[in-house]
Amino acid sequence: MNHESQIEEWKESWKDEYIKWICGFANASGGVLIIGKNDEGQISGVHNPEKLLEDIPNKIRDILGIIVEVNLEIIKDKPLIIIKVPSYPYPVNYKGEYHYRSGSTKQILKGQALNAFLLKSYGKHWDGVEVPGITVSEFDERSFHSFLKKAVKSQRIDSDHLPVDYTDLLDKLHLMENGFIKRAAVLLFAVEPQNYITGAFIKIAYFDTPAEIIFQDVIEGNLLNQADRVFDLLFSKYLKARISYEGNQRVEEFDYDRYALREVIHNAIVHKDYSSGIPIQIGVLKDRLFVYNAGHLPQNWTIETITSQHRSIPYNPDIANAFFKAGLVESWGRGIEKIISSTKSFNNTLPVFTWDNGLNVEFKSQYPDTVSIIESSEKSSEKSSEKSSEKIVELIRKNREISALTIAENIGITQRAVEKQISKLKDEGKLRRVGPAKGGYWEIVES
Repeated sequence: MNHESQIEEWKESWKDEYIKWICGFANASGGVLIIGKNDEGQISGVHNPEKLLEDIPNKIRDILGIIVEVNLEIIKDKPLIIIKVPSYPYPVNYKGEYHYRSGSTKQILKGQALNAFLLKSYGKHWDGVEVPGITVSEFDERSFHSFLKKAVKSQRIDSDHLPVDYTDLLDKLHLMENGFIKRAAVLLFAVEPQNYITGAFIKIAYFDTPAEIIFQDVIEGNLLNQADRVFDLLFSKYLKARISYEGNQRVEEFDYDRYALREVIHNAIVHKDYSSGIPIQIGVLKDRLFVYNAGHLPQNWTIETITSQHRSIPYNPDIANAFFKAGLVESWGRGIEKIISSTKSFNNTLPVFTWDNGLNVEFKSQYPDTVSIIESSEKSSEKSSEKSSEKIVELIRKNREISALTIAENIGITQRAVEKQISKLKDEGKLRRVGPAKGGYWEIVES
């Protein structure tokens, strides 16, 4: 190998601090530390190799508590010390510090990164950790019923062998351990999981420009609830649709593929790193839409890995299992592949996948040149306002003493809205009040 890498590091001479690098290899995929070779790959050799062969294994054993293979090799008549470090199945620390090899660099794990590493080392995932002090009584009965209905419909739970109660359901879904409820269960079924887990919600925003938010919503509640509500809100409030009619049938054609959006959002919910405290973010602009979730790629994976055929390695296996049972996600790693093919069939474009401490998926609008939802809303509002003004004038023409409350009841808007319309008509010189508020009357100014 002619350069340093994830599994190979070069040092010109031995220093005891390089035991940290050995710790990093042991905590990652293993690797080789070569002593007697500089950063440019030039072989310099080492002094007193026999002593190093004796000292290095003992120091590694005493400080790290592990056994490594240390050999002497002669290359170009110069002695090199080759230290081969296996990947260890348990966490290895250097004087209380956990070092980890990532790419061709070493880092000290701290905070959430350390927690995730320790959990993984002991064969656990974040969503599989137990939560003391919470009971099924704090969970949402409607979410349990909704889940079972979906699971039976998807034929992933047998209707003849339904759980006898909610605790039995959690047990069957492997959402309990040692009598405690897991984090996954809290996220899936609790009434307000945000009381226990920061950032476990979805933010949606409509942008006029990339820097200017026009309006936004926050969707809280448990994950199963969020999965239903976010989709409904997107299509009812945020996305444009072309309206046509087939006979008397109204047909709405939206600018994004429903299936692809559904898959991306459900995958974001399943794979998000909930320890990050960062909510899932959905941004809608006139010509595009993006979905972002904080997360981590499996080791040695790249964007190219997830956009091609791959195994299913969910970041939150317990949450993924529940979503699979409910028929909300696939289990064979085919979700991304189907998102790509469905989007291409819909508008002959491809979603763009990028990675920035999490996955960002961007879709192009099918109608980028049509008016934005804001412009459409403003025009609709203007037309509605014009119609309301016309109705107010007609009602006054029939009854000059009519009250704002009666007008509101007749045309189906609020009294305050009527008063605003009347004020506007007065400013435009189309209407004036004769006499006091009580006992007076309206007079239409004919042009």
